[in-house]
Amino acid sequence: MLPERRAGKYLSFILIFSLITVLLIGCAFGEQKEPEGEQTDSMTIGICFDTFVVERWMRDRDVFSYTASELGAKVDVQNANGDLETQKEQIKRFIKEKVDAIVIVPIDGNAITDLVVKAKKKGIKVIAYDRQIENANADLYISFDNEAVGRLMGETIRDKAGEQAKVLMICGPTSDSNVESVEVGFQEIVEESGLEVADRVYIEGWKAENVSCYLNKDDSVLDEVDAIMCGNDNLAGEVVRVLSERQMAGRIAVVGQDADLEACQRIVEGTQLMTVYKSVETMARQAAEQTVDLIQGKEPNTGTCFDGTYQVPYIALEPQAVTKENMDEVIISSGFHLKEEVYMNVPGGNRLP
Repeated sequence: MLPERRAGKYLSFILIFSLITVLLIGCAFGEQKEPEGEQTDSMTIGICFDTFVVERWMRDRDVFSYTASELGAKVDVQNANGDLETQKEQIKRFIKEKVDAIVIVPIDGNAITDLVVKAKKKGIKVIAYDRQIENANADLYISFDNEAVGRLMGETIRDKAGEQAKVLMICGPTSDSNVESVEVGFQEIVEESGLEVADRVYIEGWKAENVSCYLNKDDSVLDEVDAIMCGNDNLAGEVVRVLSERQMAGRIAVVGQDADLEACQRIVEGTQLMTVYKSVETMARQAAEQTVDLIQGKEPNTGTCFDGTYQVPYIALEPQAVTKENMDEVIISSGFHLKEEVYMNVPGGNRLP
């Protein structure tokens, strides 16, 4: 037994010595690469989201964070849960921590102007993500062409419900600058085609429950309209829910935007007519790349738009209308949603190739 014990001790010693050797070699190689790591790790980006209640924002978060980290930046993601004061505190913290850039999906683009100006004075780059920040001279504004979103909604309703159709507009909050832009585009089609706007309501905080409150309070409006334009798919989902309760789903044309999974499911089921697809992966990736470029002193080669006081660099991406007819071509083939998920509620959908 004694020789066996000695052999065991000797084997343990060899294993420990080998492990220490590997660790020392690893550290040596790590030290050789350290200067490069220090250079990339010095970039810090703070990103403030309005909320993650809307499905698309989680996609933006993941793609932005991954792309930025691949480019050597550390990303601190914050979610304000729809509360303006919380978002202000998050921005203040980023300024105090002297991050290199702050990317903001503003809850209210007018309410954070002073903080953006303060951040810029500290040498921090500020990027307005998807929503404009007014009068702040942000270093970059990146979004989709929101007037085009409104035009796509109007054109789809016109083509489906007819040029004399009556439309209910259920818009997002007036604090969101994109809401006005979508309205401008939609109104262009209204004036061109002869569509009639029966009523227009703004949903504070994008809270879907406020949609049902409005419809239940003024239920006669559903008997008068041929179509409902919704500010996003989350609002459209609540509209369809109310219509379903009244056995009216599919009889009134409903349009939204964002191509949420549930909206795509409703479209193939026939309870929602259209959604506007916006490649958030493309926008998030470009935003991350442009943010890193700004940190490194590279100016964006883009067009500009007016923020109320300044002309700011502006990247406007093109949206695309999605209906039952082009669902597979646009949504499925791009990998935005899986076919079995989109068609899961359609008879035989779970057996689709």
